[in-house]
Amino acid sequence: MPDSNNIDQLSINTIRFLAVDAVQKANSGHPGMPMGCAPIGYTLFTKYMNHNPENPNWINRDRFILSAGHGSMLLYSLLHLSGYNLPMEQLKLFRQWGSLTPGHPEYRLTPGVETTTGPLGQGFANAIGIALAEAHIAANFNKDDIKIIDHYVYGMCSDGDLMEGVSHEAASIAGHLGLGKIIFFYDNNSITIDGKTSLTFSEKVGKRFEAYNWHVQYIEDVNDLQAINKAVKKAQKATDKPSLIVTKTHIGFGSPNKQDTSEAHGSPLGEEEVKFTKRNLDWPEDKTFYIPEEVAEHFKSVTLKGKKAEKKWNKLFDLYKTNYPEDAVLFEKYMNGDFGDEWITHLPRFEDDGKKIATRSAGGKVINSIAKYLPNLIGGAADLNPSTNTYIKESGAINTGDFKGRNIHFGIREHGMASILNGMALYGGIIPFGSTFLVFSDYLRPAIRLASLSQIRPILVFTHDSIGLGEDGPTHQPIEHLSSLRAIPKVIVIRPADANETSYAWQAAIQHKDGPVIITLTRQVLPVIDQNKYPSANNLLKGAYILREAEGGKPDIILMASGSEVYVTLKAAEELGNEGIKARVVSFPSWELFEQQPETYKETVLPKSVKARVSVEAGVKQGWEKYIGDQGDSVSIETFGHSAPLNVVMDKYGFSSSYISNIARKVLKNI
Repeated sequence: MPDSNNIDQLSINTIRFLAVDAVQKANSGHPGMPMGCAPIGYTLFTKYMNHNPENPNWINRDRFILSAGHGSMLLYSLLHLSGYNLPMEQLKLFRQWGSLTPGHPEYRLTPGVETTTGPLGQGFANAIGIALAEAHIAANFNKDDIKIIDHYVYGMCSDGDLMEGVSHEAASIAGHLGLGKIIFFYDNNSITIDGKTSLTFSEKVGKRFEAYNWHVQYIEDVNDLQAINKAVKKAQKATDKPSLIVTKTHIGFGSPNKQDTSEAHGSPLGEEEVKFTKRNLDWPEDKTFYIPEEVAEHFKSVTLKGKKAEKKWNKLFDLYKTNYPEDAVLFEKYMNGDFGDEWITHLPRFEDDGKKIATRSAGGKVINSIAKYLPNLIGGAADLNPSTNTYIKESGAINTGDFKGRNIHFGIREHGMASILNGMALYGGIIPFGSTFLVFSDYLRPAIRLASLSQIRPILVFTHDSIGLGEDGPTHQPIEHLSSLRAIPKVIVIRPADANETSYAWQAAIQHKDGPVIITLTRQVLPVIDQNKYPSANNLLKGAYILREAEGGKPDIILMASGSEVYVTLKAAEELGNEGIKARVVSFPSWELFEQQPETYKETVLPKSVKARVSVEAGVKQGWEKYIGDQGDSVSIETFGHSAPLNVVMDKYGFSSSYISNIARKVLKNI
């Protein structure tokens, strides 16, 4: 049996060449980063991380986030060697159809992958969210004598991660809050695809992170395992600051002709260079996907150590259940996401008493009505709580070193907010929400897309949802945003028509489990639609429903609208009815929820026999074509907005009952 130094080096080279061989076999991928960073991954997985490969979902495990997701073969090699359910055959199927080893790591697909990474900066920001979720749950459940949540979030990031703006936003808030359980290695290899990082990048990264209030260390040679060990131990002791370990690495380490070149970044080394590299690092040239027996034996200790760690934790939790039975029950409810349905009975109902209410205000009332019954509902705003009404009044706010509260001040960091929410959702046990204005959804769209891809459920509240915000003008008036968000697969977008629909929008959002939900709300006040006169707003859960039926049988025309335009559309239908035109009004808050309904229901709401249709929405027409058909029309906005009082803007852009009625008449005339 080799001594420890030899087994360390043998294990590191095994990781390197599993990556090299997989990329070469696929004839596609990024070998350079795994070759350079193998010593970091090896040290973390074998020496420091508490994780059980036989149970990747153990709640108190240490997390490893590969933010530089292009180096996925580093992670896959480590997972395979450590005993996760990722057999060798999957490494050989790297980047192939149906494999568990896609080009960039994907959450839910590969055991041991904590988050979907690849778009640079996202994994780094997710890690901040994971650490924030841990800190919050630990603050609420740990006791002086028993700490049931106590682990680290380790990660690896690249130059590209730290160039992206989202990493700046996330690093800033992590340092401000003092999230001391984060330990990130910065792969400082000085190479980008275009060439040397010096082409575009001359800042002192360590100094920048010190300014963010991070604990910063430097390692001059990634192959110095003693230096890595020393740095990790120091980082673990820096409990009041997140840690960044700036590590000098060599992309494509060991490749005689491609080390420290951009060629090693995103292309296979090539058959000849693979041979040269194996020869250079004293590796069998004629073997691929080779794992020496002593390395396989050595890595068995990872699984064994992980099983012992979880077993020890289970005993600790048994003691916790004995000493703190009520907290234990609540903790299990957090982790299982099971708070029953009582919260639904506390959703507020609003009466048509002549008073108008903005749906953003109604949303605030909903949050505060159900917060007591959903203690794991936690969130905040990007410096807009007074405008978005998303503050939980019965709870305090998370502050530096104090993580017990349920309100988060994200600051003016929309992208960072959404990526942090994703991390919190990934952690589990929390229903995270965040809010800003709808027009600023552009700033955080990449995080929404990744949430959908990962099938995780952050709730995003976007207020000021149309030109109805008035005087702030076109920079703040969303036009194309609803259509843009609806275009993201599996995202649920809900635009409620009044306060009661807003209440049910929150019900839909909380009950949805496998993707992000977006609720868009008004700044301007709206009438409460009379629940005695019209069908109950709980029909929002079906996505669209008949709000006003045409009098006298089959409708001549169907008017469909969402949000603030529903009420004015009701008025238009009444005007048409006075002329003998039978107009049905469909409240259409969510295309996605409607598409989940049976075809029989959809036919009931929008019968194919009724060709005359008009959609009414203060945004672009794009997408409504599916519902209005070839012979219908839209009242929409195909230009930017304008700065003027609400009523003036709405009237000028055609959102009046008279204009809608005119469009309806034209449609009927042309059929």
